[in-house]
Amino acid sequence: MHIYLPIAEISVNILVILGIGAGVGFLSGIFGVGGGFLATPLLIFLGVPAAVAVGTGANQIIASSVSGVLAHWRRGNVDIAMGLVLLAGGVLGSTLGVFIFKWLQSLGQIDLVIKLCYVIFLGIIGGLMAFESVGSLLRSRRKSALGQHAKLHHHNWMHGLPFKMRFRKSKLYISVLLPAGIGFFVGILTAIMGVGGGFVMVPAMIYLLGMPTSVVVGTSLFQIIFVSANATFFQATLNQTVDVVLALILLVGGVIGAQFGTKIGAKLNGEQIRSLLAFIVLAVCGKLLLDLAIEPSDIYSIATLTPKGTVQ
Repeated sequence: MHIYLPIAEISVNILVILGIGAGVGFLSGIFGVGGGFLATPLLIFLGVPAAVAVGTGANQIIASSVSGVLAHWRRGNVDIAMGLVLLAGGVLGSTLGVFIFKWLQSLGQIDLVIKLCYVIFLGIIGGLMAFESVGSLLRSRRKSALGQHAKLHHHNWMHGLPFKMRFRKSKLYISVLLPAGIGFFVGILTAIMGVGGGFVMVPAMIYLLGMPTSVVVGTSLFQIIFVSANATFFQATLNQTVDVVLALILLVGGVIGAQFGTKIGAKLNGEQIRSLLAFIVLAVCGKLLLDLAIEPSDIYSIATLTPKGTVQ
């Protein structure tokens, strides 16, 4: 059963798109990520232009994140104060990111930049998360065997920054500059890569801010909703890269999948969640890197030859 996408200008199987939406929503509920890091590459693999995949992917993130955050809200796992600080930085970052996206699009380099950003960021974040999560699992087993308890979090120089604020839900007393800066950076990624930024946000909230993993997931989804909405609005008005038909199909699948994901996520501990997320991030990175490295099946050039055989 195929359907035509007016903005992407291609015909796709509606069941495949529903499956992508459901899968992304499922991951959103488990990991507290918007799922754009998976949805956008999958849409590109299907033949959707990268610019349209980014703009539409940000829209789909909103639905799955709303569904997921409601489930976490009922469990009391959302730090509203922290979410609002992250949101302030995220709105500024996503607005700037859309203008950067438009500039790259005018240069004709947006497709390459999107794919390179995915390979670089997914590779770095996935590798670091995998290394840390494996080490954390080994440490927790040793400490449990010795009857010791791990510290809630460690302090570093960033916790000494000014403008401190108390976040009671997360049991933190830190500078608002740190979460606002994280939100700003993730907002730029949301606009350029079509992601909620959860694959950066979640590890940053755990390792830099020192937030408990149980609170991180719900708070990350809360921030993602509004930042993605801001990015989608500007992508639609400035760049015309949001395919409404594609977004609605992804939305239906995403809402359903997120409800099942939150139930599974509640049964996993923090180390298991981080390990699974690292594995998925690295798998997507590997596929994108392979696509960039292998020779395309259709090689063409827009250059023309002069009568003497030289390239113009």
